[in-house]
Amino acid sequence: MNDAQLAAHLAHHAGRILMQVREAGVFEGKALGNAGDETANQFLVHALRHLRPDDGLLSEESKDTQDRLSKERVWIVDPVDGTREYGEARTDWAVHVALAVGGKPETGAVALPGLDLVLRTDEPQAVPAAADKPRLVVSRTRPAKEAVAVSEAIGGELVGMGSAGAKAMAVVRGEAEIYLHTGGQYEWDSCAPAAVALAHGLHASRVDGSPLDYNQADTYMPDLLICRPEWAERVLAEVARL
Repeated sequence: MNDAQLAAHLAHHAGRILMQVREAGVFEGKALGNAGDETANQFLVHALRHLRPDDGLLSEESKDTQDRLSKERVWIVDPVDGTREYGEARTDWAVHVALAVGGKPETGAVALPGLDLVLRTDEPQAVPAAADKPRLVVSRTRPAKEAVAVSEAIGGELVGMGSAGAKAMAVVRGEAEIYLHTGGQYEWDSCAPAAVALAHGLHASRVDGSPLDYNQADTYMPDLLICRPEWAERVLAEVARL
C-alpha cells in the first residue's frame, strides 16, 4: 500500500470508527467529541507507527515531541476536525491524514464520514464549474472579519460551515469558490486539506501568498487560503489592502 492509499484507507476507517462511537449512543455532546477524538487517535497513531515506523508523526490528540523535526517525512493527522460538529451529529466534520515531505503537503486524504466520502490526492476529480457569484465558506459561528470584507469587495456570498476540512472540501467539491481563514489554526487543521486541494488543481497558500510550510517547531498557522485558481490573485490583493 503506497502512501496515498494508506492515507485514504486510514482516514476512511477512522471515520467508520467515529460513526460507530456516535451510533453506540453511550456519549452525547462534549463527551461524545472527547470519546471520538481519543478512539480515532489511538487507531491512527498505532497504525502509522506500525506501518511507517521510520516516519515522523504529529497528531492534534497526542503529545508532540521534537523527534519529528529531524524527519524528512512526517504524517500530520487530525482524528476529528470539527469536534463540535461531530458531537452535534452534523455532517460538516472531517478526518485528516496527511504526509508532509520536506515540509510540503505532498500526500493526504480528507474523510467526510457523515457524507460517506473520502477525497484523496491520488484520485483527483474534476472540480465542478464555478458559480456566477463567488461563495466564501466561513465559520458558521464566528466568520472572520477579513473574509467578510473580501466577500463584500468581490460581490461574494458567505456560506457558514463547520470544520476546516469540510470548508476546504466544499471548494474541492464545487460547493464554494473560496475558503479564506485568518482566525488561526494548527498544522493538523490544514495539511491534509491543502494536499487534497493542490492535487485537484486548486490554489493553497498563506494569505500573503507565501507557500504553506509544515513540520515546524511551532505548529501554529495563523491563516490559510484555499480557492479556485482564477480567484487567487484577486483575493490575495484584497487581503493585502485590509
